[in-house]
Amino acid sequence: MERSALNRASALAGALSPGQLRALSFIALVVVWEAAALIAQSRVLPDVVEVSASFYDHLVHGKLLADLGITLFRVITAFVMAMAIGTVIGIVMGNSRAADNLFDGWLILFLNIPALVTIILCLIWFGMTEFAAILAVAINKIPNVVVTVREGARAIDRDLLEVAEVFRVGRRRTFFTFYLPQLYPYLMASGRSGIALIWKIVLVVELLGRPNGIGFRMHGFFQYFDIAGLLAYTLAFIFVMLMVEMAIVEPLERRANRWRK
Repeated sequence: MERSALNRASALAGALSPGQLRALSFIALVVVWEAAALIAQSRVLPDVVEVSASFYDHLVHGKLLADLGITLFRVITAFVMAMAIGTVIGIVMGNSRAADNLFDGWLILFLNIPALVTIILCLIWFGMTEFAAILAVAINKIPNVVVTVREGARAIDRDLLEVAEVFRVGRRRTFFTFYLPQLYPYLMASGRSGIALIWKIVLVVELLGRPNGIGFRMHGFFQYFDIAGLLAYTLAFIFVMLMVEMAIVEPLERRANRWRK
């Protein structure tokens, strides 16, 4: 009986498109959330209607859009900085044994420094400035990018590069046509995990050292135990990141992997 039900559920899931499955999953999450709120009947677990009302109020009468834009700017700036610097370092370390041996200890050191320590040090050294906030976030992400890209550089098919050399393909064309496409999956993996990590660190930076943004606003919600406002702001940014994932990251990933087909 149980196996038959599981088979029917599996067949139903197989008949649905990825988009339909994702929508169904979110609907199930909302149902579970609403049921938990009804059972708890607690101020610290508001239901869907209360959070939705708070979202509308902050969107129309509050500063949700402004805070969202400020935080998104910091996330994008730190992300681009971390990916650019981390990719260059990762490629160098992946292609040079000497560079890898020289900087591997540094990499391990920065990987194990807590994000909070980096944030506090940057705010003390450079002041409560926008530069310090973005730099602190980028420094926390760069080592992760380096590790992923370094492994990708080590996995490059050297025979393919030798073929390009035999046919006297220029260095620039070899890099963009033969080398970089092999690195795309590692770059996409690093970027996808990085964007999720960076926005969480940005919230901590805003809470500690900025006068605006989602993290700063959440500090106020915490002080007043406004859980509905906190969840409304959180869900707003998660929604934006989901749109970025579906509209930008997934199409880029499909395009980057076309050469494998």
